[in-house]
Amino acid sequence: MIATDNSKRAKHAKYVLTPWSKQAGLNAPTMDRGEGVYLYDTDDNRYLDLSAGLVAVNLGHGNDAVATAIGEQAKRLAYASPQFTLDVRADLAEKLSELSPWNEGARVFFTTGGAEANEDAVKMSRMITGRSKVLSCYRSFHGSSPGAGSLTGENRRWANEPGWPGAIKFVAPFPYDSPFHTDDPKEEVKRALAHLDLVLTYENPSAVAAIVMEPVVGSNGVVVYPDGYLAGVRERCDKYGIVLVFDEVMTGFGRTGDRFASVRFGIEPDMITFAKGVTSAYAPLGGVLVREKFASYFDTNALMCGHTYSGHPLSVAAGFAVVSEYERLGLFTKGKEIEKWMATGLNALKERCPQVGDVRGVGAFWAIELVKDKKTKESIVGWQGGDAGPLPGFLKKLRDHGVYAFGRYGILVISPPLIIDQEQLQSGFDAIEKALAETGPF
Repeated sequence: MIATDNSKRAKHAKYVLTPWSKQAGLNAPTMDRGEGVYLYDTDDNRYLDLSAGLVAVNLGHGNDAVATAIGEQAKRLAYASPQFTLDVRADLAEKLSELSPWNEGARVFFTTGGAEANEDAVKMSRMITGRSKVLSCYRSFHGSSPGAGSLTGENRRWANEPGWPGAIKFVAPFPYDSPFHTDDPKEEVKRALAHLDLVLTYENPSAVAAIVMEPVVGSNGVVVYPDGYLAGVRERCDKYGIVLVFDEVMTGFGRTGDRFASVRFGIEPDMITFAKGVTSAYAPLGGVLVREKFASYFDTNALMCGHTYSGHPLSVAAGFAVVSEYERLGLFTKGKEIEKWMATGLNALKERCPQVGDVRGVGAFWAIELVKDKKTKESIVGWQGGDAGPLPGFLKKLRDHGVYAFGRYGILVISPPLIIDQEQLQSGFDAIEKALAETGPF
């Protein structure tokens, strides 16, 4: 493929700080436009977007209905204070309440992204319960801002430390390489819940306001918990009066084959945080879905959360159009069909490619675990290390074959736009196999 315009890369390097990266030596393509499941750079090279950006562009690129909705709202009213009522805010909130897992319905507090949403969910939980401590999992990501970073259970929180007081971590199941030393999923669940019980005992459950967790671990490996684990966490929250918050920033809006992962798995949290897919990343928007029995607390108690761009008109207009498109195109459940294609294609890769140690996922949300040795499960780079290892070089080879995918450490995240077809997805798998063959052993 043709190299992208060096002058544009040079300008970016001079003026823009790129996230999560050493700034010297960055050499990414200069993107120009998106169409459907494809991205195009400024030299017109085409890339299959195999990770939907950052697990966000669920609807695909360049949807006319969404672009029109944003433009029309910009002409009508580009900004209104969150203190004002606004039709498009109410319309989207009503639609989200209808999509929620709760028969009682929900109310929505809008933010600009997922990190703010997680922070506000914690603040609400603390106000409602009068408690201070919050539990979250190791191997989780809930955002990088100071509060959300304190909830995060991996190295992206280290720069925030010491962070929020009262942010406590526990270990959750990871069936591929069990921290509880078992290959039996039922035993893994039993031991993991016993560990959670022990943490709650030591921390005093009557002091715990919330447990915040991803119902499927996101960028840290797309870990699908064994049957019974999420239900066990729910039971403990009920027992001790703890608010259960599901961070569905990645898993929401069709990604797992249903409206939310909580719906797919049949587990009702008390709050759901969302972002990314709500607007298919066409505009920044996040929020907290609060089930009515908790939202009603704020009828007589002040809600001490607020942001200038809470429910920004352009963003909620985009969100309403995106959710309407999901419904029109049947994308909330298409992930169940994509799941079959994923399982077939990725398991074939696992059989043929010695560098693929594991494939796992649900719906249209999967990961490839890249290893040095299948038997020992040694990753291509030390987990939580400061060195990105060989993954960036592999991702470059993948782009050379016309595929963009997101990954970190030894994990390659496969989460395409939900409009993808089987032939397009297979072309992505073929490109991965070619790139692995060219790379050889890690």
